Amino acid sequence: MSELSDLYQEVILDHNKNPRNFREIPDAEKKAVGNNPLCGDALQVFVAMDGDTITDVAFKGSGCAISKASASMMTQTAKGKTREEVETLFAEFQRMVRGEMDEEAEENHLGRLKIFAGVREFPARVKCASLSWHTLHAALKGDEAVTTE
Repeated sequence: MSELSDLYQEVILDHNKNPRNFREIPDAEKKAVGNNPLCGDALQVFVAMDGDTITDVAFKGSGCAISKASASMMTQTAKGKTREEVETLFAEFQRMVRGEMDEEAEENHLGRLKIFAGVREFPARVKCASLSWHTLHAALKGDEAVTTE
């Protein structure tokens, strides 16, 4: 196994076992529900805002290791960013996991999220990695309905 593959597995397992920001935000201004019926992933994303800045973001739910790790890292990355910055990350993350972006060659803001680039090799897992991002995107738009992306 390559070093990158080892790192990927280590990060996924760590965030799955010890997810960051795995809780509700009782006074969240925004929230949305996400569900991937093919895999069984289901989560709710909570967002607290101060103007256009995300002051806190968290999630609750259950799912596979990739889904939970992606949600965990997403909350860490989104906290403190503006809505516009998170929307840029959302678009870049989607392009990366779908194989539409060479995250090493193209300028981007993904940072540690590049660890999920390997998901594109497993098309059935792309939705697992993307679900939390689609749910955050829906929450920021004010759409609380269930997203199945």
